[in-house]
Amino acid sequence: MFGVLGGAGLRLLTLPLLGGLRVPQNPAMSRRTKLDACNMYDKIKFEFTAENKARVDSLLTWYPEAERQGALLPLLDIAQRQYGWLPITAVVAVAERLKIDPMKAYETAKYYTMFHMKPFGKFVVSVCTSTPCYLRGGDDLLKACSKMLRLQPGETSKDMQFTLKADCCLGACVNGPVASVNDDLYEDLNEVSFEAILSDLKCGKVPPAGPCTGRCSSEPLDGPTTLLIDPPPAGYMMRDLDDPGKKCK
Repeated sequence: MFGVLGGAGLRLLTLPLLGGLRVPQNPAMSRRTKLDACNMYDKIKFEFTAENKARVDSLLTWYPEAERQGALLPLLDIAQRQYGWLPITAVVAVAERLKIDPMKAYETAKYYTMFHMKPFGKFVVSVCTSTPCYLRGGDDLLKACSKMLRLQPGETSKDMQFTLKADCCLGACVNGPVASVNDDLYEDLNEVSFEAILSDLKCGKVPPAGPCTGRCSSEPLDGPTTLLIDPPPAGYMMRDLDDPGKKCK
């Protein structure tokens, strides 16, 4: 228990902590904290634009009334794309629109790596570090990217142009190593091709997404090995239907 000198004399203020310890509570600091929180909430006030309100309303028609919470992910995505990142006020606005507990919306936003709870760069560069990509040089890509951007995974450049992330899997293992830039996926990368992509991004150019080796989709590197001819027409080699008037013996 500690004494604090106030206008009305000495007052005893206590604040319990773990282990039974007590520390003094500063009334001025408490008021300042509440004031800063209120100001911050006003600064990041969120409301869907008219266009996004219409998009949300259209989206919710796909869900029964009792299953509206199933639209949580797309609504959080709409909110993030509108604001640029996902402040707590946007999470609360989405929860209120879906009539769910705000904590459920917050936990969802914190769980999925696609959502950013703080400002991030114009280009979010995510390098896959899962086992298939690692075996094909994914770790070297991450090191090269970190060196070129002068960032560590989880950091954002001061000019807000780049955010670097190390992701567990980007879902394109057969084309590894892969990396994504915002919504675009770049596949079959090596250090040279990846540095060329980053150089273009620094100049404001967005290179075309997809495999960087010239192959189509996920075909073998040496070319397709199956489906080498045009597919036959529907019904090919099917047995002709029996005459419906013919009686079975």
